[in-house]
Amino acid sequence: MKQSWLILTLLAAPLAAAPPHLVVLLADDHSAADMSVYGAGDIPTPNLDRMAAAGMVFERAFVNSPSCAPSRAALFTGLYPARNGAEPNHAKPHAGLKRLPAYLKELGYETVSFGKTSHYAHVTEQGFDHAENYGYHDHGGVQACVDFLKQRKSGKPLALFFGTNWPHVPLPPPEGVDPAGVRVQPMHVDTPEFRHYRARYINAVMKMDGEIGEVYKAAKQSLGTRNTFFLQTSDHGAQLPFGKWNLYDEGTRVPLIVQWQGRVAEGVRTSALVQWIDILPTLIEAGGGGAPADLDGRSFLPVLQGRTDAHREAIFTTHTGDNDMNVYPSRSMRTQRWKYIRNLHPEFRFTSHIDRAANEDSLAYIASWEKAAKTDPRAAFLVKRYRERPEEELYDLDADPFELNNLAADPAHAGPLAELRQGLDAWMKGTNDARLVSGKPLLLTDEFRLLGKKKAKAAP
Repeated sequence: MKQSWLILTLLAAPLAAAPPHLVVLLADDHSAADMSVYGAGDIPTPNLDRMAAAGMVFERAFVNSPSCAPSRAALFTGLYPARNGAEPNHAKPHAGLKRLPAYLKELGYETVSFGKTSHYAHVTEQGFDHAENYGYHDHGGVQACVDFLKQRKSGKPLALFFGTNWPHVPLPPPEGVDPAGVRVQPMHVDTPEFRHYRARYINAVMKMDGEIGEVYKAAKQSLGTRNTFFLQTSDHGAQLPFGKWNLYDEGTRVPLIVQWQGRVAEGVRTSALVQWIDILPTLIEAGGGGAPADLDGRSFLPVLQGRTDAHREAIFTTHTGDNDMNVYPSRSMRTQRWKYIRNLHPEFRFTSHIDRAANEDSLAYIASWEKAAKTDPRAAFLVKRYRERPEEELYDLDADPFELNNLAADPAHAGPLAELRQGLDAWMKGTNDARLVSGKPLLLTDEFRLLGKKKAKAAP
C-alpha cells in the first residue's frame, strides 16, 4: 500500500525533482499526414510509431509559417514572424531577440545542436554551446550526435536539438517503394510521373524516420527515459503542390509527438490546437522555469499533463515568400472546424520552386499535370487552383479536410466568414503586420505557363 502511494505521488508531482533532459527531433519538409502515426498506411515510420506509443500525439499541431527560415525563427524566439522579423524565407530574426538556448542555459542546461535545427548556418547565431553538421543535406550529424551522446560526461541537464534534412529535396530514388501502390491525395493529380515522384518522397520520409530513430535510440540509451522529455516535429509540410509555401493544412499541419515517461500518458492523442511558437515556453516550463509573458507562445504543458484537452481557440499562420521563386503573401486563421485564408495580392500568380526551378525533378510531373488538364476537368481544376487564388478562401474542415470547396462566396456561410475575417484583422493589427512583399512577383496577366518559361515577365 505504501509503495502504491509513493508511485502515485511521483506521477502527480508537477515536475521532476531534477530538470529533465530535453531532446528535440526535427524533420525537414514533412507533412503530418505522411506517416503511419497519422494513418498513412503506405508510409511506414516505425521509429516514430514507437515514440507515439510511449507518449502523446497531437492531431492539430501547426507551424507559424510554411517555409523553413520563418518557421524555425518562430520556434527559437516564441514570437510570430511579423514580430520576430523573419518573414520571407532565408530571413533571420532581429539580432537583439533572446533565443531558446539562452532561456535554457539560464536554467542550467548544456545546449547542443546537430544537423539542420535552425535554417542551416543561422544556427551559429542561436547561442548553442555547440552546433555542427548544419549544412545542406549534411547527414554526418546523425553519427556525430550518437557519438556525442556516448562520450558525454557533463553532469548538467542536456538540451539536445537534432535535425535531419529528410524529406527535403533532392529526393532519393524510390528504392523499393512501388509507385503503383502509393496513395495520391485528392488535391493532387494522379499521373504516373507524380506517382513516381511521390514514391521518391515516401522513401525520403522513411530515411527521415531512420535518422531520427538512430538519435532517439542513442538518447534513450545515454540519458534514459525516466527523466527525459522527447519532442518530435517538422518545420512545415512537404514540397508538393499545396504543401510547403501554402497555408492549407498540407503546408502548415505537422507531426508533434511528446514522450516523457511518468509525466505524459502513453499512447494517447489530443485534438488541442497548438503552434510552433508554443514549443519554446513549453520547454522552459518543463525545465523548471517560467516563460516571459511577452512571448506570443504559451506552454502546452497542461495538455501534456492531462490537466486540459484544449490550448488555443484559433491558429494564425503567415506566409510571405521565398525569393523570386515564390512571392505570394497570405495570412490565415484556423479553428477546430473552419479555415479562413486571405491572399493579400490575388493579382499575383502563385508559383514556387516546384514549377519554376530548372533543376527541380518536379518539373516532369508538373508537365504531366498540364497535359492531363487538357482533357480531364478535375486536373484542370487543380492546375488552375495551384496558379490562381482568390482574395478570400473559407473551408469547412469537418466536411472538406482537403480544402477543395471554397465557401467564401456562399451566403449560407456569411457568419463564419465574417467572424474569421474580423479575427484575422485583429491578429494582423496586434502583430503590427506590415503586409510585406519580398521579391518580384509574377502577375496573372503575365504570359506564363505553369512550367516557368524564360519569357515570363516580372512585375515592376
